[in-house]
Amino acid sequence: MIDQQIEIPTKDGSTTTFITHPERGGPFPVIIFYMDAPAIREELRDMARRLATSGYYVMLPNLYYRSGVMEIGPVPPDPNAPERKRMYELMGSINIPLIMDDTRALLGYAEGQAAANTKLVGTVGYCMSGRYAVNAATHFADRVKAAASIYGTHLVTDQADSPHLAASKTKAELYFACAETDIYAPAEIIDKLTESVKGAKAEVEIYPGTHHGFAFPKRPVYHRDAAERHWERLLALYRRNLV
Repeated sequence: MIDQQIEIPTKDGSTTTFITHPERGGPFPVIIFYMDAPAIREELRDMARRLATSGYYVMLPNLYYRSGVMEIGPVPPDPNAPERKRMYELMGSINIPLIMDDTRALLGYAEGQAAANTKLVGTVGYCMSGRYAVNAATHFADRVKAAASIYGTHLVTDQADSPHLAASKTKAELYFACAETDIYAPAEIIDKLTESVKGAKAEVEIYPGTHHGFAFPKRPVYHRDAAERHWERLLALYRRNLV
């Protein structure tokens, strides 16, 4: 495997991006891995590496670069903890248009890399970034062939770029993995999402017995069986579409 961390220029500066891909056999389909709210950390780099071993050029960008933040460290569960308040501030500093600008820059960089095939692109976003992964499929419909939201938030909004409306705007296959218990995506939201994608090339799957964050091995809510199922679903999604 080849790992590197580079600075990719964007409209608003540059995003430090971790890239990993196999040594041999390229060019590889590109996977953009959008981080969750607690920011870049080794846990995410390891997940990116796991994706890459299946034959992908995986890009994990820092989405908080506009605030001058790379890693924020452990976030206590206490809602009043300064670290958690800071995390919410950082989450609020970014939005779909900004991250789509970043995605354009990431794809522009990848186009010049011999190991990357930017005609076949997949995305995945966890937590706050599920909406970014899904919107990439509508903004870059000619290249993004598969998008996955893993316990995504803001799945149903009153905005035109709400993830629940994406299925009608893209030919990409969409996959929504949802925790059974999730204050950020309660049952009524999942029901509306499920209804909105009926008949489309999309799936909404609820993972029984899980809580928000179940796929992250360092979280107290980590659920090994569900996490492995999510990997199975994710890799199958990419195998079907990134060929």
